[in-house]
Amino acid sequence: MCEKSKIVSQWLRKVFGQQPVPEFEVNTRTVEILYELAESSETRCREAELLIKDHEQKTEEYGSDGTHLQEVLLQAVGLQAGGLSKPAVDLLSALEGTAEVLKLRDTSLGSYMPAINKLTNDALEAEKTDRRLQRELTAVRTKMTAAVVLRKKLQDDLMKITHTQQVEAATAEERLLNMDFMKNKSRDLACRNKIVQEKLDSRQMEDSLTHQAIVQLSEKITALKEESLPLKKKLEPYSDLSPSPALARVKIEEAKRELAALDAQLEQKVDFMNTLF
Repeated sequence: MCEKSKIVSQWLRKVFGQQPVPEFEVNTRTVEILYELAESSETRCREAELLIKDHEQKTEEYGSDGTHLQEVLLQAVGLQAGGLSKPAVDLLSALEGTAEVLKLRDTSLGSYMPAINKLTNDALEAEKTDRRLQRELTAVRTKMTAAVVLRKKLQDDLMKITHTQQVEAATAEERLLNMDFMKNKSRDLACRNKIVQEKLDSRQMEDSLTHQAIVQLSEKITALKEESLPLKKKLEPYSDLSPSPALARVKIEEAKRELAALDAQLEQKVDFMNTLF
């Protein structure tokens, strides 16, 4: 455990360098995890160093081979390493780079022309593909715009339907409440009507005092008034004649007695109705 902790501490100091090592909880699990990371890191570092050394060695070998091949090539064409001017060296470098890009076997004209033609055909095909992709992209954008518009319309329709359903639900609930109220009110009125009817039956109220009888009596009075109108019109010419004083006094006394009787009867009916309600 102590040995692993030392290795972990050394590795952390090496990783963070001049920066302070962050604090962490030191326990068996964290030490094991960091120890595994340290071993993996060290292994990778050693592999990277070996790979770097191998690349450096290959670079030296390729440099030596390039120098040797350059000398052989110059000797074959009868030139020396310093015998070419800078423009000629630049042209040869450009020719070499073009050959590498086109992946040619050599730098002869017979190798360049097919490669350039192929490159031109590839460029034309790429342009055709680009135009086709542009058309497809335009069509996709058009469809996406239509889909967005349709989605917005569907959302608006959904909101309208939801609002309508909420309004209809509230209206239906209000109607149910009103229906329940009317049912309760109807039962209450029926119960009160039954109680009043029982009171009326127990007190043996005359049928002439019922609402229906009063309505019928009112209708009869209205009919009698309408029937008496022609008689009143016939008596209008005699309205200026002076009546007999004795007969007038008798009629007045009879009318007073009838009026008093009607008032008394009406008061009895009103008192009786008050006792009921």
